[in-house]
Amino acid sequence: MKSICIYCGSSPGILPAYAEAARALAQEMVKGDIALVYGGGKVGLMGVVADEVMRLGGTVTGIIPKALLDWEVGHHGLTQLHVVKDMHERKAMMAELSDGFIALPGGIGTLEELFETLTWAQLGFHDKPIGLLNVAGFYDGLLSFLGQVVSQGFLKQAQATLLMHEVQADRLLARFREFRPGQHPHKLDTPSAQALLP
Repeated sequence: MKSICIYCGSSPGILPAYAEAARALAQEMVKGDIALVYGGGKVGLMGVVADEVMRLGGTVTGIIPKALLDWEVGHHGLTQLHVVKDMHERKAMMAELSDGFIALPGGIGTLEELFETLTWAQLGFHDKPIGLLNVAGFYDGLLSFLGQVVSQGFLKQAQATLLMHEVQADRLLARFREFRPGQHPHKLDTPSAQALLP
């Protein structure tokens, strides 16, 4: 586990606990010699987690689309800042550079990134750990909804477990270290799905 991609808000949210959790996650990552890959912004929780990793002497790679460079206030104090052409290139580079993915509290963009990464894992396009840092119960409603998706037959329980969740950063990272590829079934592992592949 050399690098983890963090998805999180470009706003700080209303609770101080969100920023505290972002700093705690940054501290645990640096302690474990894990580099940060993230969206490249200087504001909100994005800025908090990046600033803390940099303050502690860790490595931070930011990836930001040119159109968002001003809006998300691109962070120029990082180890590396990649300015890319669009969101698709941003997410592809994040995935390529990361050994796992964690979502802190955030808005629609955070959820979109999380669910795309989770979908890729479900389909078998990658086999990397994915987790939620469920700060102050922020993701309780989402986890309840995913339970409903399972109970209504739209998601298998085994695939739902692709998404880890913990309230403490150290525990989530411990589960990431315990993760072994090939533990979960993927939709593209079935013979009928294999027949669709080139």
